Amino acid sequence: MSGRPGHPALVILLSLLVTGLDAVLLAIALGGVAALLHHPRALALLAVWAVTGMTLALLHPVRAQDRVAESRDPAWRLLALLLVPMLIPPVAAWGERAGVLPLPGGAALRWAGVVLVAAGLTIRILAMTTLGNRFAPIPALQREHPLETHGLYAMVRHPGYLGAWVAALGAVLAFGNNLALPLVIVFAVLLAARVRDEERLLEHHLGAAWQDYRRRTGAFLPRLGSPRQS
Repeated sequence: MSGRPGHPALVILLSLLVTGLDAVLLAIALGGVAALLHHPRALALLAVWAVTGMTLALLHPVRAQDRVAESRDPAWRLLALLLVPMLIPPVAAWGERAGVLPLPGGAALRWAGVVLVAAGLTIRILAMTTLGNRFAPIPALQREHPLETHGLYAMVRHPGYLGAWVAALGAVLAFGNNLALPLVIVFAVLLAARVRDEERLLEHHLGAAWQDYRRRTGAFLPRLGSPRQS
Protein backbone atom coordinates (compact mmCIF):
# COMPACT_ATOMS: atom_id res chain seq x y z
CA MET A 1 0.00 0.00 0.00
CA SER A 2 1.36 3.43 -0.81
CA GLY A 3 0.42 6.99 -0.04
CA ARG A 4 1.57 10.47 -0.82
CA PRO A 5 2.24 13.26 1.65
CA GLY A 6 -0.10 16.20 1.64
CA HIS A 7 1.12 19.71 0.95
CA PRO A 8 2.71 21.09 4.19
CA ALA A 9 0.48 24.18 4.16
CA LEU A 10 -2.65 22.03 3.89
CA VAL A 11 -1.42 19.72 6.64
CA ILE A 12 -0.80 22.68 8.93
CA LEU A 13 -4.21 24.15 8.10
CA LEU A 14 -5.98 20.89 8.96
CA SER A 15 -4.05 20.69 12.22
CA LEU A 16 -5.05 24.24 13.13
CA LEU A 17 -8.68 23.43 12.32
CA VAL A 18 -8.53 20.60 14.86
CA THR A 19 -7.08 23.01 17.43
CA GLY A 20 -9.85 25.44 16.53
CA LEU A 21 -12.43 22.77 17.29
CA ASP A 22 -10.73 22.16 20.64
CA ALA A 23 -10.96 25.90 21.32
CA VAL A 24 -14.69 25.94 20.50
CA LEU A 25 -15.35 23.01 22.83
CA LEU A 26 -13.37 24.65 25.64
CA ALA A 27 -15.18 27.96 25.13
CA ILE A 28 -18.55 26.21 25.40
CA ALA A 29 -17.42 24.32 28.51
CA LEU A 30 -16.01 27.40 30.23
CA GLY A 31 -18.99 29.63 29.46
CA GLY A 32 -17.97 31.61 26.39
CA VAL A 33 -15.08 33.07 24.44
CA ALA A 34 -14.39 35.72 27.08
CA ALA A 35 -14.07 33.04 29.76
CA LEU A 36 -11.67 31.11 27.55
CA LEU A 37 -9.54 34.20 26.88
CA HIS A 38 -9.30 34.84 30.63
CA HIS A 39 -8.27 31.26 31.45
CA PRO A 40 -4.45 31.06 31.28
CA ARG A 41 -4.25 27.28 31.58
CA ALA A 42 -6.79 26.74 28.81
CA LEU A 43 -4.86 29.10 26.55
CA ALA A 44 -1.62 27.30 27.41
CA LEU A 45 -3.21 23.97 26.52
CA LEU A 46 -4.39 25.35 23.17
CA ALA A 47 -0.86 26.57 22.45
CA VAL A 48 0.58 23.15 23.30
CA TRP A 49 -2.03 21.37 21.16
CA ALA A 50 -1.39 23.73 18.23
CA VAL A 51 2.39 23.27 18.27
CA THR A 52 2.40 19.53 18.85
CA GLY A 53 -0.51 19.00 16.47
CA MET A 54 1.34 20.73 13.64
CA THR A 55 4.50 18.77 14.48
CA LEU A 56 2.65 15.45 14.47
CA ALA A 57 0.89 16.31 11.22
CA LEU A 58 4.13 17.27 9.47
CA LEU A 59 5.88 14.16 10.75
CA HIS A 60 3.00 11.89 9.76
CA PRO A 61 4.90 9.27 7.80
CA VAL A 62 2.21 7.37 5.89
CA ARG A 63 3.83 8.04 2.53
CA ALA A 64 5.17 4.88 0.90
CA GLN A 65 4.15 1.74 2.76
CA ASP A 66 4.12 -1.83 1.53
CA ARG A 67 1.84 -3.51 4.07
CA VAL A 68 1.69 -7.28 4.33
CA ALA A 69 -0.74 -7.39 7.27
CA GLU A 70 -2.79 -5.04 9.41
CA SER A 71 -5.05 -5.08 12.44
CA ARG A 72 -8.13 -2.91 11.98
CA ASP A 73 -10.11 -1.66 14.95
CA PRO A 74 -13.84 -2.32 15.00
CA ALA A 75 -15.64 0.79 13.76
CA TRP A 76 -17.04 1.58 17.21
CA ARG A 77 -13.60 1.39 18.83
CA LEU A 78 -11.96 3.55 16.18
CA LEU A 79 -14.67 6.17 16.68
CA ALA A 80 -14.23 5.98 20.46
CA LEU A 81 -10.45 6.36 20.13
CA LEU A 82 -11.08 9.59 18.23
CA LEU A 83 -13.87 11.04 20.36
CA VAL A 84 -12.93 10.10 23.93
CA PRO A 85 -9.62 12.04 24.09
CA MET A 86 -11.30 14.98 22.35
CA LEU A 87 -14.04 15.10 24.99
CA ILE A 88 -11.80 14.82 28.05
CA PRO A 89 -10.60 18.48 28.14
CA PRO A 90 -14.04 20.14 27.73
CA VAL A 91 -15.64 17.79 30.24
CA ALA A 92 -12.86 18.59 32.72
CA ALA A 93 -13.20 22.31 31.94
CA TRP A 94 -16.94 22.22 32.57
CA GLY A 95 -16.27 20.38 35.83
CA GLU A 96 -13.97 23.19 36.95
CA ARG A 97 -16.56 25.80 36.00
CA ALA A 98 -19.32 23.93 37.87
CA GLY A 99 -17.12 23.15 40.88
CA VAL A 100 -17.78 19.42 40.51
CA LEU A 101 -15.44 16.87 42.13
CA PRO A 102 -12.54 19.29 42.66
CA LEU A 103 -9.00 18.02 43.11
CA PRO A 104 -6.70 19.32 45.87
CA GLY A 105 -3.37 20.84 44.97
CA GLY A 106 -4.36 24.31 43.80
CA ALA A 107 -2.62 26.11 40.97
CA ALA A 108 0.54 23.99 41.24
CA LEU A 109 -1.33 20.79 40.39
CA ARG A 110 -3.25 22.46 37.59
CA TRP A 111 -0.14 23.87 35.91
CA ALA A 112 1.53 20.51 36.41
CA GLY A 113 -1.33 19.11 34.35
CA VAL A 114 -0.47 21.48 31.49
CA VAL A 115 3.16 20.30 31.69
CA LEU A 116 1.96 16.70 31.67
CA VAL A 117 -0.02 17.33 28.47
CA ALA A 118 3.10 18.75 26.82
CA ALA A 119 5.21 15.85 28.09
CA GLY A 120 2.75 13.24 26.86
CA LEU A 121 2.50 14.74 23.38
CA THR A 122 6.31 15.06 23.24
CA ILE A 123 6.59 11.35 24.01
CA ARG A 124 4.18 10.68 21.16
CA ILE A 125 6.23 12.83 18.78
CA LEU A 126 9.45 11.03 19.78
CA ALA A 127 7.79 7.65 19.24
CA MET A 128 6.54 8.67 15.81
CA THR A 129 9.97 10.05 14.88
CA THR A 130 11.64 6.79 15.90
CA LEU A 131 9.27 4.65 13.81
CA GLY A 132 9.42 6.97 10.81
CA ASN A 133 7.66 5.45 7.81
CA ARG A 134 6.63 2.39 9.84
CA PHE A 135 4.09 4.42 11.84
CA ALA A 136 0.47 4.23 10.70
CA PRO A 137 -2.87 5.15 12.32
CA ILE A 138 -3.97 1.54 11.72
CA PRO A 139 -1.59 -1.03 13.26
CA ALA A 140 0.16 -2.62 10.30
CA LEU A 141 3.17 -4.71 9.38
CA GLN A 142 5.19 -3.76 6.36
CA ARG A 143 7.31 -5.96 4.14
CA GLU A 144 10.76 -6.47 5.70
CA HIS A 145 9.43 -4.79 8.85
CA PRO A 146 12.31 -4.40 11.36
CA LEU A 147 11.48 -4.72 15.06
CA GLU A 148 12.10 -1.33 16.66
CA THR A 149 14.02 -1.65 19.95
CA HIS A 150 15.84 1.68 20.14
CA GLY A 151 15.09 4.97 21.88
CA LEU A 152 11.87 4.87 23.89
CA TYR A 153 11.17 1.43 22.40
CA ALA A 154 14.11 0.01 24.34
CA MET A 155 12.04 0.51 27.51
CA VAL A 156 8.38 0.24 26.49
CA ARG A 157 6.65 -1.35 23.52
CA HIS A 158 4.00 1.32 22.94
CA PRO A 159 5.37 4.78 23.88
CA GLY A 160 3.06 6.52 21.42
CA TYR A 161 -0.04 5.21 23.16
CA LEU A 162 1.53 5.97 26.54
CA GLY A 163 2.08 9.58 25.47
CA ALA A 164 -1.52 9.94 24.31
CA TRP A 165 -2.83 8.64 27.64
CA VAL A 166 -0.48 10.84 29.70
CA ALA A 167 -1.71 13.86 27.75
CA ALA A 168 -5.33 12.89 28.48
CA LEU A 169 -4.59 12.57 32.20
CA GLY A 170 -2.81 15.92 32.13
CA ALA A 171 -5.93 17.59 30.76
CA VAL A 172 -7.91 16.34 33.76
CA LEU A 173 -5.32 17.71 36.19
CA ALA A 174 -5.08 21.00 34.29
CA PHE A 175 -8.70 21.78 35.15
CA GLY A 176 -8.45 20.41 38.67
CA ASN A 177 -11.41 18.06 38.93
CA ASN A 178 -12.29 14.38 38.62
CA LEU A 179 -15.33 14.72 36.36
CA ALA A 180 -13.47 13.52 33.25
CA LEU A 181 -11.49 10.82 35.06
CA PRO A 182 -13.90 8.03 33.95
CA LEU A 183 -13.20 9.05 30.33
CA VAL A 184 -9.46 8.73 30.99
CA ILE A 185 -10.08 5.21 32.29
CA VAL A 186 -12.20 4.39 29.23
CA PHE A 187 -9.38 5.71 27.02
CA ALA A 188 -6.92 3.41 28.80
CA VAL A 189 -9.21 0.41 28.21
CA LEU A 190 -9.55 1.29 24.52
CA LEU A 191 -5.78 1.61 24.12
CA ALA A 192 -5.20 -1.68 25.93
CA ALA A 193 -7.64 -3.43 23.58
CA ARG A 194 -5.85 -2.02 20.54
CA VAL A 195 -2.49 -3.09 21.99
CA ARG A 196 -3.71 -6.68 22.45
CA ASP A 197 -4.75 -6.87 18.79
CA GLU A 198 -1.55 -5.20 17.61
CA GLU A 199 0.67 -7.51 19.64
CA ARG A 200 -1.09 -10.60 18.29
CA LEU A 201 -0.28 -9.34 14.79
CA LEU A 202 3.36 -8.70 15.66
CA GLU A 203 3.83 -12.03 17.40
CA HIS A 204 2.28 -13.89 14.47
CA HIS A 205 4.63 -12.32 11.95
CA LEU A 206 7.80 -11.67 13.99
CA GLY A 207 7.74 -14.79 16.14
CA ALA A 208 10.64 -15.39 18.52
CA ALA A 209 12.14 -11.92 18.06
CA TRP A 210 8.90 -10.34 19.26
CA GLN A 211 8.55 -12.78 22.16
CA ASP A 212 12.07 -11.99 23.36
CA TYR A 213 11.42 -8.24 23.08
CA ARG A 214 8.15 -8.59 24.99
CA ARG A 215 9.88 -10.49 27.82
CA ARG A 216 12.28 -7.65 28.54
CA THR A 217 9.95 -4.64 28.08
CA GLY A 218 6.65 -3.41 29.46
CA ALA A 219 3.72 -2.50 27.28
CA PHE A 220 3.44 1.05 28.68
CA LEU A 221 5.91 1.26 31.59
CA PRO A 222 9.50 -0.02 31.82
CA ARG A 223 9.72 -3.52 33.25
CA LEU A 224 11.81 -3.41 36.42
CA GLY A 225 14.50 -6.06 36.59
CA SER A 226 13.88 -7.16 33.01
CA PRO A 227 16.75 -8.95 31.27
CA ARG A 228 18.88 -6.83 29.00
CA GLN A 229 19.34 -7.57 25.35
CA SER A 230 22.63 -9.37 24.77
